[in-house]
Amino acid sequence: QVQLVESGGGLVQPGGSLRLSCTASGLSLDRFAIGWFRRAPGKEREGVGCINSISNSDGAANVVDSVKGRFTISRDSAKNAVSLQMISLRPEDTAVYYCATDLVAIDCSLREGRYDYWGQGAQVTVSS
Repeated sequence: QVQLVESGGGLVQPGGSLRLSCTASGLSLDRFAIGWFRRAPGKEREGVGCINSISNSDGAANVVDSVKGRFTISRDSAKNAVSLQMISLRPEDTAVYYCATDLVAIDCSLREGRYDYWGQGAQVTVSS
């Protein structure tokens, strides 16, 4: 059974940093595109960024404009993990963050409907 697990969430002051990690059991994350999404309080879930499989464009990653320059997605193959590094955090980044995969695609997408497997989410709270 495929299980994705996010970790690394927490409370941070504005301007601070956090690193979320998405790990998996029962599959190699390197083989598939992985998406990161978030759901802020009272809002719909939205895409944050995604990363290609390592076989597609050397695993290139993209993030949305609202987090560009602050968020970075990368892989740690040795740990079978995909990380979301977040710096210069703002109160509006407060949300539950999810990683997702469909176990098929190797190309990056922020279309939620494509993803079949989701983690349970990691709470990120940016507040002073």
